[in-house]
Amino acid sequence: MITEATKARFAREVAKYPEDQKQSAVMACLSIVQQELGWVSPESEAVIAEVLGMPEIAVHEVTTFYNMYNQKPVGKYKLNVCTNLPCKLRNGYDALHHLEAKLGIKMGETTPDGLFTLQQSECLGACADAPVMLVNDRCMCSFMSNEKLDALVDGLKAAEGKA
Repeated sequence: MITEATKARFAREVAKYPEDQKQSAVMACLSIVQQELGWVSPESEAVIAEVLGMPEIAVHEVTTFYNMYNQKPVGKYKLNVCTNLPCKLRNGYDALHHLEAKLGIKMGETTPDGLFTLQQSECLGACADAPVMLVNDRCMCSFMSNEKLDALVDGLKAAEGKA
């Protein structure tokens, strides 16, 4: 599952730290796995643990602490809607529920075509732009009205030829 090319990427991250602190690369290695495979499996955690010389449980603790690491396969587009207090006060839950209705799934589920996974998120650090969401852990979307949510989903579907 983990290729030699992936292990080479791990090595580049590990090289950034002193030999006795190579476990500091754990988050970078988890991110590499997720970029390449879409999620972090227990098998991937075991390889990372071996490469970094740390217990598997220690790697798993990092994976489960941060919600940016997928612990199961997700859709091509992972939509994380912030529902922390500032976003909640500015319709974060309304945005989440609107997406549930539009996509025909509940929070935590993936659409049958494998295109979208919908999740709620902890604070994304853009409270002044509430409600906010993060697409694929990389693209922040602000002031997400129902119209903007519809346009985002419709645009992603169109890009996939599924509009």
